[in-house]
Amino acid sequence: MTEINASATRGLTGWHVLAMVVGFFAMIIAVDAAFLIQAYRTFPGEVSVTPYEDGIAYNRTLAQLAAQEKYGWHAAAAAGPDRVILKFSDARGRPVRDLSFRGRLEHPATETGRLVPEFHETAPGRYEARIAELHGAWDLTLVATNKAGQRFEAERRLTWP
Repeated sequence: MTEINASATRGLTGWHVLAMVVGFFAMIIAVDAAFLIQAYRTFPGEVSVTPYEDGIAYNRTLAQLAAQEKYGWHAAAAAGPDRVILKFSDARGRPVRDLSFRGRLEHPATETGRLVPEFHETAPGRYEARIAELHGAWDLTLVATNKAGQRFEAERRLTWP
C-alpha cells in the first residue's frame, strides 16, 4: 500500500481565496484609476477661462436679449448634410436679408474641434455654411448683424448622424 500525502491533495485553501479576492479588487482599483486619469487629462472641468468675468457680464447678456426681443426676429437652425442651415424672419414672417455672421461650432463638453463656419445667403432669409463631415452633437454660437447694426445672438445644439 502507498501513502497519500494529505497536503498535496488539498486544493483550494483560505490563502488562495484571500489572494483571489485581493487580486480582484486590486485590478478593479487599477482600472478605475486609469479611467480617472484619462478622463481628467482629456477634460479638466474648465469650460470658461474667465468664469468670474462671465458672471459680471451676465447683465449685459440680459440687456442684449431684451434688445433683440424688440426686433421681433425669429431664427431657426438646422443640421443638413455637410452644412448648417439658418433661417431668419421678422415679426411679420418676412425674410431678414443681408445679415453678416460671426459664429463657431464646438463640441458640447469641450472646446476641441472648434470650427468657424462662414454663412452665405442662398435664398431670402436663408443662410448656409458648408461644413465637411460632422458627426454627433455640436453647439452653434452665433451673432448675426444687419446693416443697421442690430445684433441677434443665439445658441443652438445641432446633431448630425
